[in-house]
Amino acid sequence: MSSDVPLSVLDLVPISSGSTAAEALRNTLDLARRAEEFGYHRYWLAEHHLNRGVAGTSPALIISLVAGATARIRVGSGAVQLGHHTPLSVVEQFGLLDAVHPGRIDLGLGRSGGAPRTPAAPVEGAAGVAEGAGESEEPGTEDAPGKEDGPGRTEGTFTDSGLYLPPKYTGFARLLASPRFRLHQALLRQPGATTPEYPDQIDDILALLAGNYRSADGVEAHVVPGEGAAVEVWILGSSGGTSALTAAARGLPFAANYHVSPGTVVEAVEAYRKAFRPSPALAGPRVLVSADVVVAPDDATARRLASGYGVWVRSIRTAEGAIPFPTPEEAARHRWSDEDRALVADRVDTQFVGSPETVVERLEALRAATGADELLITTITHGHEDRVRSYELLADAWAKRS
Repeated sequence: MSSDVPLSVLDLVPISSGSTAAEALRNTLDLARRAEEFGYHRYWLAEHHLNRGVAGTSPALIISLVAGATARIRVGSGAVQLGHHTPLSVVEQFGLLDAVHPGRIDLGLGRSGGAPRTPAAPVEGAAGVAEGAGESEEPGTEDAPGKEDGPGRTEGTFTDSGLYLPPKYTGFARLLASPRFRLHQALLRQPGATTPEYPDQIDDILALLAGNYRSADGVEAHVVPGEGAAVEVWILGSSGGTSALTAAARGLPFAANYHVSPGTVVEAVEAYRKAFRPSPALAGPRVLVSADVVVAPDDATARRLASGYGVWVRSIRTAEGAIPFPTPEEAARHRWSDEDRALVADRVDTQFVGSPETVVERLEALRAATGADELLITTITHGHEDRVRSYELLADAWAKRS
């Protein structure tokens, strides 16, 4: 694969309909080995909780499995959701990973959880939301089978490079207000616990890694293993707000989520670059941008393989929690209401689906619009071999592009 703009992998460890979490984990280990063979630069694992269709609950544990199953590819989190962890626990976990796999571990950090909430009483049958509030969530195309009933493109804008930017998604408040989200928060936090300000959490992690942590009254803390670990710290974000500005102020690399919030990716990258301050680790801005992708030998086959995506996104955005990823036949049975279409349109319209040539052209538009130094590819299909083949076809076409 060409190294001028490397491609990397973001894996949610999806569970397909009719399958199990154990099989999803075995598929992740197989995909990681194959991604290393195809020449991908990194393999990142997301953090999700209380989802029937996603098995990626603990990035550190899965990173350990993936790093042990591979030899060269960098392995990391995309991202640890800091609303659910303390800085000390994060540094301890990734310090252990670095001790076993030195120089191969990435620590991607994300916000999550929204404002602190009073734990709610359990809700019967609640499933939780995919990831924390707003910084992430995870779901076919406007030309999928059953197009007449499927979601369609909403009004938006195009960049000079031809990248489509849909209207900004405004439905995160719906997730925050749902009983399932309140249950999600109650089960992930100790009673009465509150989440510190995100920049303070990042500063604590950096200080613990560097070995210069001091409490407010001057007491030192040293994490072993962890202190001095050669982990690469990244900040992940979906807008030009706290995450982008925190990364910029500390001279850290920034990963912008086109696959989560496509309408805000350009503003996120621009805010980060404008506010960037050089650090000992990074002299200038460094940007990675994510994209949802499905590649097949031809456009029609790719559209069929991606046809479950819209139904899957709908399950997340209704606060049901990610369902097991449906087959094309299962997806075709869904009847789309106008509300459904509006709910998922921005994500469906910005999924890159097609032949290798089609998808490479769209990824080039994303790279040009954002100035990305690296692209992070997330692909979900019902069939594991279809997913592996998508990554293989893309890697080959990306390496051969002029």
